[in-house]
Amino acid sequence: MSSFRSGSSLDALGGFGRYALTQVFRAIVILWGAFTVTFFLLQMMPGDAVMIRFMDPELGLSPEQIEAMRVLYSGSSNPLVQYVHTIGQMLQGNFGYSVQLGVPVATLIAAALPVTLRLAAVGFLLSLLWTLAIAVGASLLPLRWLRQALHALPGFWSAIPLYWSGILIIQLLSFRLHLLPVVGVGPWEGVILPAIAVSLPIAAPQAKLLLQQIEETEQLPFVMAIRTKGASRASVFFRHILPNSIIPSLTMAGLVFGELIAGAIVTETVFGLNGLGHLTREAVSGQDVAVLQAIVMIGATGFVVANLTVDLLIPLINPTLRSAPAGRKETSGS
Repeated sequence: MSSFRSGSSLDALGGFGRYALTQVFRAIVILWGAFTVTFFLLQMMPGDAVMIRFMDPELGLSPEQIEAMRVLYSGSSNPLVQYVHTIGQMLQGNFGYSVQLGVPVATLIAAALPVTLRLAAVGFLLSLLWTLAIAVGASLLPLRWLRQALHALPGFWSAIPLYWSGILIIQLLSFRLHLLPVVGVGPWEGVILPAIAVSLPIAAPQAKLLLQQIEETEQLPFVMAIRTKGASRASVFFRHILPNSIIPSLTMAGLVFGELIAGAIVTETVFGLNGLGHLTREAVSGQDVAVLQAIVMIGATGFVVANLTVDLLIPLINPTLRSAPAGRKETSGS
């Protein structure tokens, strides 16, 4: 009886429910793989943070005491035991202690994460706005040279180094035009300039893909048929071309979201923000493994959650994909 009820409940989930459960399971496996690879790569990193911190002769610690400190910070000197200990603690929300600073890693993350989250959120939204603006302008603007310039703009953005674009944005918007100050601003105002800098290289591949998809969709027979009926250019674009072209760009938006964390290291350095990028740089210089492990897992989690969100939204946005699970369900029921 219990197995029958279990089978009935799985059937009740429907095609989309099974698809969602599959994507969630894949996300968990990816996070586990990211943790495992990161853990053993950090173990192979040359040097020893515990030795760097406690080998100072002025401290007067014996080798036995230094080994005891290593066990205190990592749970054991055995890498496999450390692995099990660390993953168990992380599942409970305990990231361990920073060897260099002697404070809980969670405390450091709690202080730095809001800055990076604000930067990532504003930068990601700006990248979507740039992508849509380029696509609409390159498709609907009346001047041909302007449409061609918009087509070339993503390639130009992707070729500019992030640190250079950050410096140019500061010079233009802050020093020349005096639109946004660099210092003496609030937490949200302070991320506008760095968010603009980090959004440009992220928007570039999205805009390239969306423009390519729009060109392919414009050649489809149903679009040409709609145009022959006298529909306006803007109406055809917004009602038919854009909805059928945007799905691959949304998928790439989830993929490039991880670049925000990588770009945060450079961006926060240029703009003097004390976020995860600044914390990563300090942890690398001090070989603070616990801090690095936590930052990598936060970045991996953000990357996986962004991709999972996109994967779950696509069947809801695209009517064809949304009706596929229902069609399979009806076939199995008949």
